[in-house]
Amino acid sequence: MSLNVTAGAKSRVELRKSLTLIPVVMMGLAYMQPMTLFDTFGIVSGLTDGHVATAYAFALVAILFTALSYGKLVRRFPSAGSAYTYAQKAIHPVVGFMVGWSALLDYLFMPMINILLAKIYFEALVPSIPSWIFVVLLVGFMTISNLRGIKTVANFNSLIVVLQMVVMVVITGLVIYGVANGEGAGTLTSTRPFWSEHANVVPMITGATILCFSFLGFDGISSLSEETKDAGRVIPKAIFLTALIGGVIFVVVSYFLQLYFPDISRFKDPDASQPEIMLFVAGKAFQFGILIFSCVTVLASGMAAHAGVSRLMYVMGRDGVFPERFFGYIHPKWRTPALNVVLVGIIALFAVKFDLVTATALINFGALVAFTFVNLSVISQFWIREGRNKSIKDHINYLVLPICGALTVGALWINLEESSMILGLIWAAIGLTYLAFVTRRFRNPVPQFNEDLA
Repeated sequence: MSLNVTAGAKSRVELRKSLTLIPVVMMGLAYMQPMTLFDTFGIVSGLTDGHVATAYAFALVAILFTALSYGKLVRRFPSAGSAYTYAQKAIHPVVGFMVGWSALLDYLFMPMINILLAKIYFEALVPSIPSWIFVVLLVGFMTISNLRGIKTVANFNSLIVVLQMVVMVVITGLVIYGVANGEGAGTLTSTRPFWSEHANVVPMITGATILCFSFLGFDGISSLSEETKDAGRVIPKAIFLTALIGGVIFVVVSYFLQLYFPDISRFKDPDASQPEIMLFVAGKAFQFGILIFSCVTVLASGMAAHAGVSRLMYVMGRDGVFPERFFGYIHPKWRTPALNVVLVGIIALFAVKFDLVTATALINFGALVAFTFVNLSVISQFWIREGRNKSIKDHINYLVLPICGALTVGALWINLEESSMILGLIWAAIGLTYLAFVTRRFRNPVPQFNEDLA
């Protein structure tokens, strides 16, 4: 049973409310890291036969349906627990725990993946210096920033997002200039990046599955609800705006990039296309500068992910499903889940040796579980439990739209890599075993935080 239900819980230290709409959107965009477009462009261009813009459009539609579901649930349950809390309250505590446990795969490995990417960039820039030194420095900076408070992280991320936008505008301008002067398609107006006589919908959906994870971050900001002023109004707007702004950037930039590179024949390694794109479009000096900046952008994304997972672990600790003394601890001065922040930092240090492919496979499973159950939670909470099923508007908002969200996410499930499914199911089995232990083989209820007694 959670210690939070005792009388002493009334004096518990809580997270500090300091965020407003723009910083929250910036956190989401930093988490998404728009410049990942250049990393995935070669892979998806080859997979879709040169229709990356359409694959991004498919992914954006799927994400926007789910973003609407997140917005509805944030208003109803303004908690830092995100998909974990929604499934717990709207469907069942056991389902909620399993969703939260699975979502930990998404959140927990994202900081490590960003540090891994930074390590790859650093090794390309300075191969003579041991990369572990760089990893330790980055993780240290990321952890200390998150310890000091979410406002510090938000301010840093806002700066990096603005700089990313400037860099992407410059690169896109150079791409447009190159195409206008005969590069690639040689024309700036073409339907080819979206559709052609060789287009095939199935590869585009497969490409959308890969690109869907470029949008991770729009959902992560829901974990900032307890640190956002007027969260019931701000967070839903921020979630939708983050997904929409990121999606528009991805579609527009990939359109012009596809005109410059109609196919992948110019890439020596399509799986690592960013350095070659920068080299072809802007030259060697610019390529070097962008690799340095890329280290900073992945750090910003890692910091946002670090903040998100530490809040999810805090809510699960506050509920009592994780040991509350550790996971539910809030630092009295900084008002941050300090022990969780340190733990995530320690895990991120495994970037020194961890495999990028395995880490990516783990986050894919966790993200799809969260997306699926957020849509189902809307139906369960509003259409079934609250009986909002009397008017056409109710049916559209609380049944049709979340079903569309669930179906589009279902298309992503179908195309999920086998390794993601296997590793995810193993992780889920571990979580179910742990929950059976906590509840004494399900004879006791799943612990939950009682806000009335807090």
